[in-house]
Amino acid sequence: MIPGDGSVRLTNVDVALGEGAKRILALDQVSVHIEPGEFVSVVGPSGCGKSTLLNVLAGFTPVSSGEAKLAGNPIRAPGPERGVVFQQYSLFPWLTVRANVAYGLRARGVPKRERIQAVDELLARCGLGSFAEHYPEQLSGGMRQRVGIVRAIANQPQVLLLDEPFGALDAQTREVMQEILLDLWQRFRTSVLFITHDIDEAVFLSDRVYVMTARPGQIKAELAIPLPRPREHAMTASAQGARLVRELRDQIREESLRALGGIVPQAVSPGVT
Repeated sequence: MIPGDGSVRLTNVDVALGEGAKRILALDQVSVHIEPGEFVSVVGPSGCGKSTLLNVLAGFTPVSSGEAKLAGNPIRAPGPERGVVFQQYSLFPWLTVRANVAYGLRARGVPKRERIQAVDELLARCGLGSFAEHYPEQLSGGMRQRVGIVRAIANQPQVLLLDEPFGALDAQTREVMQEILLDLWQRFRTSVLFITHDIDEAVFLSDRVYVMTARPGQIKAELAIPLPRPREHAMTASAQGARLVRELRDQIREESLRALGGIVPQAVSPGVT
């Protein structure tokens, strides 16, 4: 890759949404960075602007002020150098798994033999090789999301943007998907911005985690995750992992309570309803 590819910079970004009396400030002076090949997660209370931040990087939402750049170039619109994966599956239902993953490569003019070889290698790596000729409706939710991630990575984007991609999956499938994502990331070293509500997930996956405040979204904290790689899920339960999880949870709880006006829920005594 060209030096600087995959570097992301948001500098003092404001994003206002809506018009007139309904206009709200979603992001307030947000500055974040992702180095080439780095895995960065963003956590925070519901409605804090995590998805808005991702949509700015994807080119879906313009900034009201400040700068958003990828590899030193201003982000003004969507582009193939960014792969985006949402919680809701966005596969083409009329295409097979192989054709879905190959779609972007075909659009770029990659020769048929080359793209089939690249796609089949990725599908095999993710345990989907025997499903290449299946259609999305024939797959489980976890398998569909696997196809979506593989399709985004097949295009070799400079940065991969994932917005709660595992949020609809059961706990066991979610852990498997996390491991598959890390395997692909460690192979391709694409820069990643990962939005999640799951603190353990953020600690397990990330090099660094940003914590956002309640709306308007600001950056409350930045936490490095020094757990060694390759990682195992048991690491989040180690002394170091548990400390990181606890620190992030405390930061988010503080913001969630602030959003509720400082109200602290009272414990309910046994037998009291």
